[in-house]
Amino acid sequence: MKFYEKYRKVVECNNSLVCVGLDTDPKLIPDFLNQEPDPIFAFNQQIIDATCDLVNAYKLNSAFYEAGGSRGFETLKKTRNYIPSPIPVILDGKRNDIGNSSKMYARMAFEQFGFDGITVNPYLGGDSIKPFLDYKDKGIFVLCLTSNPGALDFQMHGDPPLYIRVAESVNNWNTNRNCGLVVGATKSELLKKVREVAPDLILLIPGVGAQGGKAEDVVKYGGENLIINSSRAIIYASGDSDFAQKAREATIILRDNINRFL
Repeated sequence: MKFYEKYRKVVECNNSLVCVGLDTDPKLIPDFLNQEPDPIFAFNQQIIDATCDLVNAYKLNSAFYEAGGSRGFETLKKTRNYIPSPIPVILDGKRNDIGNSSKMYARMAFEQFGFDGITVNPYLGGDSIKPFLDYKDKGIFVLCLTSNPGALDFQMHGDPPLYIRVAESVNNWNTNRNCGLVVGATKSELLKKVREVAPDLILLIPGVGAQGGKAEDVVKYGGENLIINSSRAIIYASGDSDFAQKAREATIILRDNINRFL
């Protein structure tokens, strides 16, 4: 099944635009889990069990797993495999390089780990993204507008600004309907401009919750083709033994809040 079809099915099934980010920091999980053979996986399992009927995707930031070396890669793969198959799973790695290297990044994400989507960096241009787009059934989310302060260094420059040029280009590359854009929730006032040039692309929106993004603004300017990611505000809703239940409650609150504004 192609990414877009898989995404739309789970949106309808779970009535949700929420994506839970499993950016799991071993220093922030409850202490009692450190008795487990793989504490991060044990944490992820309980978060997934508590939220899988409430989400439209999961996003795994590869940095939190790569930092653990070979064991971290094992945890990454176990976590990906544990997520129920109807739910899209995105590797958040911001990958990219010249063509041959991009092919290897794509092979790693899609063939070795079986991810449904990946985030990529557009800085090297279209030929560097083509090896990812060649996987026509996968979702390729191109960084467009980020929420960090340094976004001002490049993304807002030019006429039109760089982020608009990225959105226009990705919209043109979407011949197989497998492209999306990453737009930070704290830039919600600029979502309207992105939507004007990319009206149908799925937007992956990080930053709702701990980073200060507001669900109301995201829905107002972004429409319905959204994957609204929340990581810390959900997975660390509690640091005690009730962490999974509290994560579920936080997910329900966010989902219902988003749906109220649709």
